[in-house]
Amino acid sequence: MIQDNSPHTSRQAPTDPSLEFSPPPEFAEIDPPIRVMALHALLYCERLFYLEEVEEIRVADDRVYAGRRLHDDVAGLDDETSERRSIEVATQRWGIFGKVDALRRRDGCWIAYEHKRGRCRRGPNKEVLPWPSDRIQAIAYAVLLSEHLRQPVPQARIRYHADNATAIINIDAQCLNDLCAAISRAVELRNSIERPPVTENEFLCPRCSLAPVCLPEEERLASRAKDAATTETSPAPRLPARSVTINPPDRQKQTLHITDHQARIGRSGHCLTVTTKDDKLKIPTADIDAIVIHGFAQISTQAIHLCTARDIGISWVTAGGRFLAGTSPASRVQQRLRQYEALRDPAICLRLSKHLMLAKIDAQLKFIMRSTRGNQQARDAVQQQIDRIREAIRHVEKATALNTLLGLEGTAAKAYFASLPSLITEQVDARFVPDGRNRRPPRDPFNCLLGFGYALLQSAVFQAIVSVGLEPAFGFYHQPRSAAHPLVLDIMELFRTTLWDMPLIASINRRTWDIAEDFDITPDHVWLTLAGKRKAIEIIERRLQESYKHPHTGKSITYERMIELEVRLLEKEWSGAPGLFGQFRIR
Repeated sequence: MIQDNSPHTSRQAPTDPSLEFSPPPEFAEIDPPIRVMALHALLYCERLFYLEEVEEIRVADDRVYAGRRLHDDVAGLDDETSERRSIEVATQRWGIFGKVDALRRRDGCWIAYEHKRGRCRRGPNKEVLPWPSDRIQAIAYAVLLSEHLRQPVPQARIRYHADNATAIINIDAQCLNDLCAAISRAVELRNSIERPPVTENEFLCPRCSLAPVCLPEEERLASRAKDAATTETSPAPRLPARSVTINPPDRQKQTLHITDHQARIGRSGHCLTVTTKDDKLKIPTADIDAIVIHGFAQISTQAIHLCTARDIGISWVTAGGRFLAGTSPASRVQQRLRQYEALRDPAICLRLSKHLMLAKIDAQLKFIMRSTRGNQQARDAVQQQIDRIREAIRHVEKATALNTLLGLEGTAAKAYFASLPSLITEQVDARFVPDGRNRRPPRDPFNCLLGFGYALLQSAVFQAIVSVGLEPAFGFYHQPRSAAHPLVLDIMELFRTTLWDMPLIASINRRTWDIAEDFDITPDHVWLTLAGKRKAIEIIERRLQESYKHPHTGKSITYERMIELEVRLLEKEWSGAPGLFGQFRIR
């Protein structure tokens, strides 16, 4: 048992007013009831509460797991007459529920106990005080226990293990009023579709498990840049030294690609099994963040359920390399309502589309210029195309309609693809030199590879969008003319050149590909063989793990996480921090 080192005088428990206190009658109508841990999140940061409780986004980091281990260590049942542990309680009168760490008998009264890993708050005279979020949690548990036991629980105590100190909270009328205020605010936020603003206390963010979702410092950086732009004498915006820019964390897991048409994916406990004609593999779900099924491989319902529970996205790609579909988690209603409302506005769609086209066409231009730098013959061959692309960029800024942007995109794309043959060295097999863009079906090896890589990129973008919680079918630039999700096609435009065109041209110039081994060529179409698909998968997966510095945050992250970051920055366009999306550029 954890020893209580608090002074004996503080153990004199006052009378408990909670049984006589009447909360507002509307609390009894709260449905579903509010978790006590949600009230803890609310007092820590209202945006944290909203993300977890309203949008149902929860991320367990190392601190969360460490806290769970602490509760496991102190869990159990000691002497039933003096102490009880880990008790689940609820009250309809207050509309809350939760699990109390411990209930102890002291001086003839029950006392609620809560355990915390960290350090306590200190008062002016170094006295032990609870943090506001811990205090409201302990008050709620005391009230719950009073309701549950129908007898007084006049005191709550919080044990801070980092400094071996105990904070004591006597349950009085002020405590109950504070609890009422917290519950009322929680209900108010539940009924809103607007995310609360980023907390003003920057010190809370680096310790928050949802910082990679919230991206608070990215918003603050944008706000500082905006403020600086309004004052000529303001210095260039920069983060204070104590701040930590928090990007989506780098990848710790891998994508599982199933290319054998006869493979079957099943479930064994918390692992996935992949059975082929010659082998059977057992793969822990902890090692996988996504599955891409190529062709006709099968996956069982049990395996799909396991992947859904573990947030492992599943995508299906045809044997010819066309993205078909992917799994999506349960709808996050508030996020999607904000998305629908924002993207119904033509002005917002036009603004975002202009950012998108500037980024895409700029990437094409820079790729051509980088590839011909130092090669005057190649530069002369593409100079006319470079001029056309530059002219398209100049007109993008002046565009007043989406149709105008579509025309400028087409002009730039025509010049771009006309330039690609000049980027391939003379030593390469002439059959790999493209002659324009063709697809469905592709009629040459280059376009075959281009389409297959775009399908893999489409899968990665789809999974990023649904993991963030947006609706992939509702975009701002592409219109729903086919089975492809418009928002997926929108985000893809930022990354086509960087994530596939550039590594593809490089692999061709390295003579990575073998016509006989990697391609199935007929008069009407060209398909990748199994060996060719494996090479393409290896190239794009390696590219996704390369790091690059994002121009807005100034931090290097992997390209895979760059996709997620841009999706999150897109959401901020209608969630309180516009102007962040579409700044990704190659140098």
